Amino acid sequence: MAMNGFEKRAQLKKEKIMKATLELLQTEDAKKLKITEIAGKAGVSQVTIYNYFGSKEELIRDVFIAYIRETIDEFEAYLASEHTLKEKIEHIVFQKKKNSRTFGIATMKKLWQEDPVLAAFVKDEYMKKGIPLVVRLIEDGKKSGEISKKISTSTIVMYMNMLANQANTLLDYVDGDTNMDQLIEEMADLFFYGVSVHD
Repeated sequence: MAMNGFEKRAQLKKEKIMKATLELLQTEDAKKLKITEIAGKAGVSQVTIYNYFGSKEELIRDVFIAYIRETIDEFEAYLASEHTLKEKIEHIVFQKKKNSRTFGIATMKKLWQEDPVLAAFVKDEYMKKGIPLVVRLIEDGKKSGEISKKISTSTIVMYMNMLANQANTLLDYVDGDTNMDQLIEEMADLFFYGVSVHD
């Protein structure tokens, strides 16, 4: 059902508020972030924010949920594309780096710990959408001969999760002169071939 003029304007305002909040969360702690700051950046009144979202906490929750959904949609589209298996693995393992640069790992963990609704949503999305996508990728790789059938899918998923969880820590030690694209390429090589000689 198409939205009328009032509904369209309301939706545009909500999107503007959420975009402003997302940008502010990249540099500010969620606890310290004030509604006045969000209102100023979005160009709306504080009353408008409360009318649409109820509270600052609900607004931040909605922003994170929208961001997570968008990330999963992008991830699914990338896996369905014509990229090589190696490129898809690179994308999975280092996607968290992009997310951590947007919010910061500490910020995300803190919000999940303090907001059980958000934590439950993240877990549900990961179990229902994230893992099945990765499993599908691995199974496709086995069928095409790009991934060894000797190693169980569950072990590969566990290994990929380990790499993804450590990517943020490892890449934080990289100095400014390092070629990040080359580093990711080499990390992907290690994933596929270990340290053995290959063409």
